[in-house]
Amino acid sequence: MTALGKLFRTTTFKLTLVYLTVFALFAAFLLGYFALNTRRLITEQITDTVNAEITGLSEQYRQGGIRRLVVVVDARARRPGSSLYIVTTFAGEALAGNVTALEPGILDNPGWTETVYRRLDEAEGPEHPEHQALVRVFQLPGGFRLLVGRDLDERERLYHIILGAGRWSIAIVIVLGLAGGLFVTRRVLRRVDAMTETTRTIMAGDLGERLPVAGTGDELDRLAENLNIMLERIEALMRGLKEVSDNIAHDLKTPLTRLRNRSEQALRTANSQAEYRAAIEATIEESDSLIATFNALLMIARAESGQARDDMSEFDAAEIAHDVGELYEPLAEEKGITLKVEADTAAPVKGNRELVSQALANLVDNAIKYAEPHDKPVNGVAPEIVVRALNEGDRILLTVADSGPGIPESDRTRVVERFVRLEQSRSKPGSGLGLSLASAVARLHGGELTLEDNHPGLKSVIALPRGGPVQMRDEAARQKESRR
Repeated sequence: MTALGKLFRTTTFKLTLVYLTVFALFAAFLLGYFALNTRRLITEQITDTVNAEITGLSEQYRQGGIRRLVVVVDARARRPGSSLYIVTTFAGEALAGNVTALEPGILDNPGWTETVYRRLDEAEGPEHPEHQALVRVFQLPGGFRLLVGRDLDERERLYHIILGAGRWSIAIVIVLGLAGGLFVTRRVLRRVDAMTETTRTIMAGDLGERLPVAGTGDELDRLAENLNIMLERIEALMRGLKEVSDNIAHDLKTPLTRLRNRSEQALRTANSQAEYRAAIEATIEESDSLIATFNALLMIARAESGQARDDMSEFDAAEIAHDVGELYEPLAEEKGITLKVEADTAAPVKGNRELVSQALANLVDNAIKYAEPHDKPVNGVAPEIVVRALNEGDRILLTVADSGPGIPESDRTRVVERFVRLEQSRSKPGSGLGLSLASAVARLHGGELTLEDNHPGLKSVIALPRGGPVQMRDEAARQKESRR
């Protein structure tokens, strides 16, 4: 396709043609309306003038008869730029006036008529063409007829001047509109071509490219900015996918190798049913750990893809806090940790109850895992975990605060990535997916996961948008919680 053909096929040029056509039609209608109204106004002025003259001449006739009328008409007809006059007898013989060569039958029809004429002082011939006039024929008593009129050359000349100016104006508008449309279209087309070249580079595999932004803040800039944000998200997802693939290959290789070695060792060295049973139990335990890892990966993928939005409903996050607290309280007591739940008021949230529960459970599990008491309390503080559900403006905060060693501020951004485990946690069981899942669930609900210093320990906060009102738990449930 040629460059000109490509230009003509653009949406911008087509829109320019549409707007130009509409504007030209509107301008033509406006100029035509102006010309017609100007012509009508001049015609009304002529009729008013002629009616006034006929009224005056009729009064002259009543006062002095036909002789006086003839004298007056003859005097008026000789003035430069005078109106058109004819006074005739009932037989049609002209008594006075300055007009000749009227169309046949004009004097026989009283009233208004447009006709051609020639003045008495003009000779016949092509150098003296006939003129157009608006005349009124008035019948006087005694059968006499009086014709008074005005020449229409001025009206027609002004009308044609306006029409000519209108034609030139519309022509200039069309030419300038097409030129402006081509200029704007070329600019837009250059920007679109630049975006197209960038997208081709991106499709070729270079996800680091970004669409150019002109800085004008127009719709193309807004589109480019949104697409760049989308590309950044896609690049982050692809980078995360690569990291996940690498981490899966690295972190799952060890348990799979261990699983195989145990099975091989059992086949090679086991001599009794009890030894075989122990090997199988160890294999099952290792398999359960692998299955839990893959389940966590699936839940993270489900949250990040947005599929879980189909299961969103209104629920009370305070109830989730109490349920998770009841679930993990025995485990915390076994390790000598005090687990408290502070969620006495409703915390309405609209979301996926299962995922929010799992995210909060992951935070509590991490807190129990890393807040284990040592020979003496950490920093002189007894080990304690506090789970809260708070209302803060238009947000609901689910917090888990512990008194463990915490996470250095420099590592808090990195630990929410998949399979990331800090050096001090390598000896603990786990896959490094708990915080990743909590972060993905928070993003799914339009919130965020933040990690803060608890002085001492770590405070994990899931901030979610506040939902609609939810029904409070019944009185018995509230009394049970107050006794805890």
